[in-house]
Amino acid sequence: MTGVTAETVATDAGDARITWHPARRARLVLAVSHGAGGGIEARDLRALAETLPGHGVSVALVEQPWRVAGKKVAPAPKTLDTGWRGVWPALAGAGLPVISGGRSAGARVACRTAAELGAHAVLALSFPLHPPGRPEKSRAEELLGAGVPTLVVQGGNDPFGRPREFPEGPYRLVEVPYGDHGFAVPKRAETTQEQALETVTGAVAEWIASLG
Repeated sequence: MTGVTAETVATDAGDARITWHPARRARLVLAVSHGAGGGIEARDLRALAETLPGHGVSVALVEQPWRVAGKKVAPAPKTLDTGWRGVWPALAGAGLPVISGGRSAGARVACRTAAELGAHAVLALSFPLHPPGRPEKSRAEELLGAGVPTLVVQGGNDPFGRPREFPEGPYRLVEVPYGDHGFAVPKRAETTQEQALETVTGAVAEWIASLG
């Protein structure tokens, strides 16, 4: 593949869509899906798709069936997992190691399914550790149970879980200073929006290089 391409993949949850941003000489595939409140146009997903192919990583942006169908509300976690399982053969089809990733709800899917799908690693962007204002409803077990090398990239002001709230565990956590759940930073912050995204892409590129 020499340019951006899109393919539709039939799953038991409906048709999903993969938009490929291929590296010229890929050694890995990073597959990332969106959250429950947005699509693959999220600023961090776009930044990764623009940056990582230059590091030998093909990026596959995955749209869950509910988004492809034009629905406004995400289905239950079980259905999200079904959609992700359905696209996996296409993601792994090139025979390269696949890093399973996503933002927010997509990060939860990646963690829940990584071991069974044989993911090389997990990238969790803005992992929703708990609903805003409800720290007692922790989803830490999903993150801690991923079973493969895991990187969490979390905004410093994410209401779904600030970095200091995360438990110790077998994963790496990188903070995006001042970032909210979408890695947006206030105009008054010492960090610019461009610098925030560079923190995301730099951390992911460095981590992937360390995986070997």
